[in-house]
Amino acid sequence: MITLDDVTLTFPDGATRTTAVDHVTLRADAGLVTGITGPSGSGKSSLLAVAATLIRPDSGRVLIGDLDATGLDRRAAAELRRDRIGIVFQQSNLLPALTAREQLLVMGRLGTTDRAGRARIAARADDLLDTVGLTAHADRRPAQLSGGQRQRVAIARALVHDPDVLLVDEPTSALDQERGAAVMDLVHRLTHERGTATLLVTHDLVHRAALDALVTVVDGAVTRIEQAAPANAA
Repeated sequence: MITLDDVTLTFPDGATRTTAVDHVTLRADAGLVTGITGPSGSGKSSLLAVAATLIRPDSGRVLIGDLDATGLDRRAAAELRRDRIGIVFQQSNLLPALTAREQLLVMGRLGTTDRAGRARIAARADDLLDTVGLTAHADRRPAQLSGGQRQRVAIARALVHDPDVLLVDEPTSALDQERGAAVMDLVHRLTHERGTATLLVTHDLVHRAALDALVTVVDGAVTRIEQAAPANAA
């Protein structure tokens, strides 16, 4: 579970400060996908950066389980991201020279030096590539993959350390509707199967069915929280 508790974030703007996140409180539970939507410039990506511990808020808390991440120093925050938070950026950000499998191995071996640990990571990389349907493409580099395939590699890479929290920023923005739906369905399925607490920023509500809850943000503040409709709803 990840909880943002009364989080506020501001940025310098000349002689004043601009509020990007305005006293936001929300929670993403384990095994559920919580979407964050809102107009351009509403603070969605800033909110996700705070959740990822990439930016320290002016006030409020970010709780990963029971751990207050806002009190961590830079090194401890980096270790938290490595071990307990998976991040999928808007662009896949894959390393051009590495194959799909190598992308996962490099991420997985961060902090792992012993032979047994490397063997576990190799097995996990193969399992994740199979899970996202890319076993046959494991030896291909990013330029040899489609946009949807690159996003699936990025999702698999984010799950290498079996994180408690998965943060996903606009995963369908560069994809057509069919490939976007496939990526959203994959995030939904893996979240439910692996018990990850997922926060997903999106502007495209055509994929609303893949979200278990939807938080609307306007001018940095939460204006609405919707839960998923019951499966038997009309």
